[in-house]
Amino acid sequence: MEQNNLSVRELRERIKTKEYERLDEKTKLKLKEEKDNLEVKDLIKEPILIKNKNNYEVISEKVLQNLILEDIPSFLKELGIGFTFIENEYKIKLGDRYNYIDLLLFNIKFNCYVVVELKVTELKKEHIGQIQTYMNYIDKNLKTINQDKTIGIIIVRKNNKFIMQYCSDKRLLAKEYVIL
Repeated sequence: MEQNNLSVRELRERIKTKEYERLDEKTKLKLKEEKDNLEVKDLIKEPILIKNKNNYEVISEKVLQNLILEDIPSFLKELGIGFTFIENEYKIKLGDRYNYIDLLLFNIKFNCYVVVELKVTELKKEHIGQIQTYMNYIDKNLKTINQDKTIGIIIVRKNNKFIMQYCSDKRLLAKEYVIL
């Protein structure tokens, strides 16, 4: 397992944000047993903490995106290890229409693109179809043969575990966010 040299300040921040407590129980077990088979999905906390430095009262998808972009390093740390930012509102053309991926990231450690969609509502089945389309587009048009398949993360106000229970694509994750 990769050793991290954390500063005292970074360690205090991780304790303060209860990073360990926000990990899935299976991930905690893997970490305790020092297993090397961690995946992207294992290291994404829930809920994802997003700072509201400007104290917005109404949170729309655009405001949520701006909050993330204002402090992209903190957001990437919330997602886990190896995430890098490529672009927001990443433009893709499906047929004769343009669509925009809220955030396009790349994970260096896991060698894959990551499509992030932001929703200020509860998870809906329509969100899954939307992000799967974007993931497939990235796999077909950007991903190289040496890279792993694209991961999708839907960041929602409230997760609907029942919908995710029937989603057969294990590369797709839904995670709740909390505004601080």
